[in-house]
Amino acid sequence: MTAPPMPVAAREVFGGAAGQAERYAGLLVGVGVEWGVIGPNEVPRVWERHLLNSAVVAELVPDGCSLVDLGSGAGLPGIVLAMLLPDSEVVLLEPMLRRANFLEECVAELGLGNARVVRARAEQMAGHLAVDVVTARAVAPLDRLAALAVGLLKPGGIVLAVKGARASAEVRDAKAALERLGLRDAEVLVVGSGKVDPAATVVRLTARQ
Repeated sequence: MTAPPMPVAAREVFGGAAGQAERYAGLLVGVGVEWGVIGPNEVPRVWERHLLNSAVVAELVPDGCSLVDLGSGAGLPGIVLAMLLPDSEVVLLEPMLRRANFLEECVAELGLGNARVVRARAEQMAGHLAVDVVTARAVAPLDRLAALAVGLLKPGGIVLAVKGARASAEVRDAKAALERLGLRDAEVLVVGSGKVDPAATVVRLTARQ
């Protein structure tokens, strides 16, 4: 399959990484669909729903940080963040072999020297990885995701969970679990308004110092 043409908004959001973004879109709709990493129905909306939705998360990531993309899957948002944040070190954490192989292919094809793939579950890497930021998109309900992320965070680190319309309800439902895990300041942020449609909804959590 061929990726739809890059929208004008994507050219603006990706800037100097626009060429890499186009190649990545090609990998997603080609090898990604072939290997079942994304569904064929996602092809028409690969830019709006996936690439741009991931790209605007970069606004919330501090410069030059270490980052783990939890359950990275097709590399959304991890691969996109590695392209947009060349000074950050990005670990793409994915337990499934087929998806991990796809991520390896993307890292090599796109020349992402700041990204590496680790094939493991979050629970296995707790205590072995300690990073400034954990990102996740469509991985698990917030309470479960927080429990997985907290073992990978440095003190004072942040979780950026890309969520949908139920984000505020998820924060409310997970309140007791978040407190127990030492995650505070749960904020529901809307990023990319005026740049991408729809804008991305992100829950930001901060670990205890």
